[in-house]
Amino acid sequence: MEAPFNGSEPHSNAGAITLPAPAIQRRSNLPHQLLQGLIITVMAVCCYWLISNYLLRSVKVIGRSMSPTLHDSETFLLNRWIYHVRAPRRLDIIVLRDPADNGLSVKRVIGIEGDAINLKDGDVYLNGMKLEEPYLEPDMRTYCVQAREKSYRCGRDEVFVLGDNRGNSVDSRAYGMVPRRNVLGLIVK
Repeated sequence: MEAPFNGSEPHSNAGAITLPAPAIQRRSNLPHQLLQGLIITVMAVCCYWLISNYLLRSVKVIGRSMSPTLHDSETFLLNRWIYHVRAPRRLDIIVLRDPADNGLSVKRVIGIEGDAINLKDGDVYLNGMKLEEPYLEPDMRTYCVQAREKSYRCGRDEVFVLGDNRGNSVDSRAYGMVPRRNVLGLIVK
């Protein structure tokens, strides 16, 4: 005679019914795998496009207009989103769309909206005060192309930019103020 199950004794599977395993389908998974690969590829391309156009992008400096701060052929990250949350600040190193030739340039922001910039006797004056520029080579002078002295004023949503290598830089001295819409981002060193 079999004893009743009271929960403290091991339970046996005697008399249990088992069902046969379902038959394995022998169809090809190739179309499904191709579709997954295509979806992953499209997502990767979209992520790359979003990141490089709105967040970060690698940029290579070409030329010597920002020497000694940045050197020819150096690579940096360009922070593309920062100017969506704040305005450019004085001394930021930026990448801009050059108003002269529509190419890309790397320059330093010297003046922002409302600032008065005066270039006089090789020095830069910002809002009437001589600008100390420790990032320049010793004895580097800032001259205008056609005059010994020239004054500028930044209008609404404009910046005044200069290269750190003042003798070898095409900048706001040549093409004037840069509209903020031409500022693409901040160089991250």
